[in-house]
Amino acid sequence: MAGHSKWANIKHRKEGADRRRGILYHKLTREIMVAAKLGGSDPTSNNRLRIAVAKARAANVAKDTIERAIKKGAGELEGQTFEEVTYEAYAAGGVGIIVEAVTDKRTRTTPEIKSIINKHGGSLAEPNAVACIFRRAGYISVPRSAIQEEPLFELALDAGAEDIRTDDGEHFEIITLPEEFAAVSEAVSAKEIQTEESGVRYLPLDGTEVTVNDPDQARTALKLIEALEEHDDVQAVYTNLNISDEALVSLSE
Repeated sequence: MAGHSKWANIKHRKEGADRRRGILYHKLTREIMVAAKLGGSDPTSNNRLRIAVAKARAANVAKDTIERAIKKGAGELEGQTFEEVTYEAYAAGGVGIIVEAVTDKRTRTTPEIKSIINKHGGSLAEPNAVACIFRRAGYISVPRSAIQEEPLFELALDAGAEDIRTDDGEHFEIITLPEEFAAVSEAVSAKEIQTEESGVRYLPLDGTEVTVNDPDQARTALKLIEALEEHDDVQAVYTNLNISDEALVSLSE
């Protein structure tokens, strides 16, 4: 996903920081509520909640907001009831997309997601048609300016990381098994190392990325991904899109 990652970095620099922060807080608190609903309100025995809380803290979500989200999810406070929904789709050029959503009304969210996909030249896929070329893994993106490679390598591996790699020359990517993510994330946070992205996510299997060379086709796929990301119920969008350097130059102008 190197091409998509590069474009995301460009796009984020152009967006307003306050808007991005508001969207992020909204998604993080929903994830906390779902995690508490499914596994209880104690992060020590609910690994998913532990991860969600760690992500929220890393994003500077207020302690009171986190605690309120946990209580809502666990049913200790009145609030909406949310459920998880996953959608699989294809964008232009056969690019695979997985959409994770959290909704209080599936009958509203599903038609809206389908409409977005159709409007941007995509098509909904059968269950596991796209998911089969991805795997679940813990993922932490660290700017190269935050730390030298050797100490980060040592820290991450000692904490249980599976691998460390570079995505575009500007970041280190720490990869973990899902069950090891919380421990590695906490080890990185304890050293106050800056991170740009952190969570358990879908990663495309080796050799399954789709490289797009045509700028118009890349633009169409990116517009679909961005439209999905902007939907209120969508928590995350994953893709095996890789934009060639030549196409990326045209998109960045």
